[in-house]
Amino acid sequence: MGVVARLKQQLFRWRSDGTAPLRLGQRRIFIIPSRGGLLYALALVVMLLGAINYNLALGHALVFLLAGLGIVGMIHTFRNLHGLIVTPGRSSPVFAGETAHFELRLDNDRTSPRLALELEAEQGKPVFAALDRHKGARLNIPLAATQRGWLDLPRVRLSTRYPLGLFTAWAYLQPAMRCLVYPQPIAAPLPPPLPTPAGGERTGDGGQEDFAGFRDRQPADSPRHVAWKASARHAGEGPLLIKQFAGGAQLELILDWQLTEPGLSAETRLGILTGWVLAAEAADADYALWLPSREIPTGRGEHHRQSCLEALALYQP
Repeated sequence: MGVVARLKQQLFRWRSDGTAPLRLGQRRIFIIPSRGGLLYALALVVMLLGAINYNLALGHALVFLLAGLGIVGMIHTFRNLHGLIVTPGRSSPVFAGETAHFELRLDNDRTSPRLALELEAEQGKPVFAALDRHKGARLNIPLAATQRGWLDLPRVRLSTRYPLGLFTAWAYLQPAMRCLVYPQPIAAPLPPPLPTPAGGERTGDGGQEDFAGFRDRQPADSPRHVAWKASARHAGEGPLLIKQFAGGAQLELILDWQLTEPGLSAETRLGILTGWVLAAEAADADYALWLPSREIPTGRGEHHRQSCLEALALYQP
């Protein structure tokens, strides 16, 4: 590790495991004059030269007054960041091509507010915040998710120019945060389902077995399934009701890597499988995911969906 890399590690590291709250101290905060501050200093120099040349006592007083104002502004700019508490939050998985959001919490335990705070992890996408006294705020740092897999939060720049804009104070944050990026889904027809018995005896109406309740009628439902007696109790005030039954034959989908076109790239095939997982979940079907290196058994529900998408996101050909 070079000298510059070691210096950056000492200056910008989180000082913990990257998940605990961090309080900004004076060693983490940097401050320099802004462009407006440099012009302000240049104007003071010109005014001072004019006051000396013409021996103007009021000119000297004005220059020193404005210089003192600038110094006070520098102190307040530094104090706007000093002692700020930063706590890493969570990040929800996204699909490739979307924007990942990393949650950071800022807390102000002082009796004075902290205004005009700016956080930026990606160039051109700043997030602004203002904290009242003894208050906190949760901020979402946006970051473009271009590839599947784990997306680590890069170094975040926290800066401010409050109150006069003559100085810029900033600190670098790099908490241990990452976001899981799923493959970008590609719409494709689902593979043909496999009929699997669900157990029990099958009766005459489409393999339905046990009565499970009612639901509102949809336009695609057959009139034979309408519960006319139960619907008549509403006297036309609500939609028609459909009888629901449990048991009988169910359909099982096998989302197999081998069912995708072999000539396509691995990322395209993963995108097709991702689209199949979303379509199968939307259809409330039982489905299994078969990859060359891993097989996820049949299931459905949010937990099963996340397991399949995570396997696709972390798959290594």
